[in-house]
Amino acid sequence: MLEDLQNHLNMPIFLWNILLGASALITGLIIKYLIAFILRLTTKNNTSYSLITSILKHLGLAVNYLLPLLVFNIVLPFMELSRKPMNFLSKTAEIGLILSFGFALAGLVKVFEDYMYHSYDLSKEDNLRERKLRTQLQFVRKFAISTILVLTLCAVLLSFDSLRKIGAGLLTGVGVSGIIIGFAAQRSLSNFLAGMQIAFTQPIRIDDVLVVEGEWGRVEEITLTYVVLGIWDLRKLILPINYFIEKPFQNWTRTGSAILGTAFLYLDHTAPFDAMREELDRILKTHPLWDRRVKAVQVTDIRERVVEIRFLVSANSSGKAFDLRCDVREKMLVFLRDNHPYCLPKTRAVLEESANKTNDPNQANDAGINPFNLPSRS
Repeated sequence: MLEDLQNHLNMPIFLWNILLGASALITGLIIKYLIAFILRLTTKNNTSYSLITSILKHLGLAVNYLLPLLVFNIVLPFMELSRKPMNFLSKTAEIGLILSFGFALAGLVKVFEDYMYHSYDLSKEDNLRERKLRTQLQFVRKFAISTILVLTLCAVLLSFDSLRKIGAGLLTGVGVSGIIIGFAAQRSLSNFLAGMQIAFTQPIRIDDVLVVEGEWGRVEEITLTYVVLGIWDLRKLILPINYFIEKPFQNWTRTGSAILGTAFLYLDHTAPFDAMREELDRILKTHPLWDRRVKAVQVTDIRERVVEIRFLVSANSSGKAFDLRCDVREKMLVFLRDNHPYCLPKTRAVLEESANKTNDPNQANDAGINPFNLPSRS
């Protein structure tokens, strides 16, 4: 049909080829923008998450190249070219299709990730299930995209006959090279396997609260080689991923976000324990951070000068528990200071009267005795 059209128009060959190639590319772009326009109309008034918006965001650039190259590849046999230019254009179009298709697959992975992130909201109060899924999803996404890129590169290289022969020759030495690469990549392979183990056994998850190396923070990112921990004061602690396989650490949200918090006060032995229990009940009764599970006032230690009082409270998350502990500590101290100041820590001293001393300093002066043991003036 296209050949009949050429004969009818009686065009020069080079002009026909240019017109055919340009028409193919323009047709592909028109199809792409038409599809995008129709999809945008369906999400025009949608301000929340939309699957179509995610598709346009992650697949738009790849489809910009994929559709024109696809149409160009369809019309390429109808061009009148000699063998070398035809082979060059055919190989270029083939490589372009492979690359654009590979990037489109990587975009589909990100579209799936967006959908899962929307379905499992991490901002919930009790988000254990969401943290489990996101930890696995991050690893799977990075592994899938890495695999797609490697396979895309392999497909491009294998499209050349000369590289196939080189690859066949390299396969004969795979035994020796495999051993060398194995020793060279031992550390990287260890991190990769540790990443797989963490993704599916999950000693840590995204948004878990950890105490590592004496630092308190939340897990912000888990990559194939390292973990990023956001410290409470906005610092970032970067740790190799196999750290969490080989060394002990604290995970405050391993089985749930609810946690117990403690506030300690050190008071005199005359502290009014019953009054403090009543005051704790009053503080927690309307407190928005208390989850109404646990409250207790306990004497946890008795020392020579003070007793250790522990206020045990519970909250839905570690952040709320910290704020609740601070609030209970402050309000209880104010209560004791205003109502029972006698129970605040004090140092006692007992003065014993000696045989040649008296309790009255005036009488001691009359008797020629220095009650303060000061050196006498001559």
